[in-house]
Order: sequence, then structure tokens, then C-alpha cells
Amino acid sequence: MNAVITAGGRLHGAYAAAAQTDVKALAPVRGTAMLELAIDALRGAGIDRVAVVGGEAIRRAYADRFDRFIDETAAGSENVLRALHAWGDDEPLIYMTSDLPYVTPAAVRDMLLRTQPGILTMAVAEHPSFVRRFPAAPAFGITLAGERIVNGGVFVIPAGGTGSLARLAAQLFEARKSPWRMARLVGPTFLARLLFGRLTIGALESVAKGAIGYPAMALRGCAPELAYDADTYEEYDYARAHR
Repeated sequence: MNAVITAGGRLHGAYAAAAQTDVKALAPVRGTAMLELAIDALRGAGIDRVAVVGGEAIRRAYADRFDRFIDETAAGSENVLRALHAWGDDEPLIYMTSDLPYVTPAAVRDMLLRTQPGILTMAVAEHPSFVRRFPAAPAFGITLAGERIVNGGVFVIPAGGTGSLARLAAQLFEARKSPWRMARLVGPTFLARLLFGRLTIGALESVAKGAIGYPAMALRGCAPELAYDADTYEEYDYARAHR
């Protein structure tokens, strides 16, 4: 199985100062850069080939750790497309963000063991489990139909699935943490369901299937370590202080 990590995010302000770098993937957490944690998790889960989409600082720092390097662009949506085409389409592709400071081989392995062939799969952690694992952490998660969940930063794209996914991939990946943005992609009916608290994971899975032409699934019960991403300085600061 192949994998790709997107590592183009930049830092500013307090986050950049604390990390002593403007490249998010290179921000250290307890002595190890988040990109290195991601690569180690994939290798430890048995992934054969790992590609990275990033800039020159990434290339210089970790050239010996990945199998393919893809130059980033200034446009995040284009980087998503480059990541989707990192390898051929004849094998499943693991798509991982580079800002997962707690990601582990065991967490990735568990997700892969429970992923069904032919289904676009997104890691989802249960909110109670997430809170138990990360007490007093900054707020994470979204609420759908009265239930709170935490979306993960790891996706499995089935063999043959990247072509059709590429048509709307940038929008889907950028909207993954916002049910409002996801609902806007699929029309007023879903916006109404969200507004009145009736938009469910199942409904989003159904519309995703209609958009990409094959099944999509939010894989419940994934390890919280796949869902804690250090997007903000507060999230990064917590990760530096808590194991």
C-alpha cells in the first residue's frame, strides 16, 4: 500500500516562534518533528512507499526518509491534487496530514485493518474517548444530529478512486472539519438538515457516494491519536506539554 503526506502548511506569530520554524510539518513535539512522527507511524504500520508534498526545507531535512518528493505550490487545493496523484491508481492510497503530533503505528494499523476495500474512508474518533485521551485540551470536534465526533487527519482512498475524487477533493478535504462547508457542497436540503440538527453522518456518506461514484465511510471508533491535529498555537502548545 502507498501513502502520501501533505506538508505544505506554514506558521506565523506565536506558533512559528514556539516551533522555531515557519513550516508546520517541521514543528517539534517532544523533540521530534511532526512530519517525522507521521512517517514513522506509516512505516510502523507496514506501509511500503511514502511520498511527501512539501517545500525545499522538507526536502533538505528528510530526503532519506521518504520514497518520493513532490514540490508544493502556493495553492493548498493544488497540493491536494498533487498528493492524490503521488502514486499510480492501482493500489489504495493513505492520505495523511502532517500535523498529527500523537499519531502512532498502532493507530494507523487499526484503521487499516478495519477499512473495507473499495470505500473512501475517513478516520473518526468518538468525542468521549478523545476527551479521556486528551483531558483539558482545546476544543475539538463537530456536532451532527446531536452527536459530537472528532474528524481525523487520515484517509484511505481505494484503488482506482483518485481520479473521480480529484474533481472535488480540494473542497472536501478543506471542508472536512466544518459541517457547514460540507453541507454547502451538496445543496440546500442538507443545509436545512444541518440548521435543524438533523444532518447525520449517514447522510453525508450518501451524498459523498453520489458525488464521487463509489462508497464513502466515516470509520467510527478510530484512535483519538488520529484526530488530534495541531492547527493552532494552543493545540500545539498542549501537545508539547502532554504525552
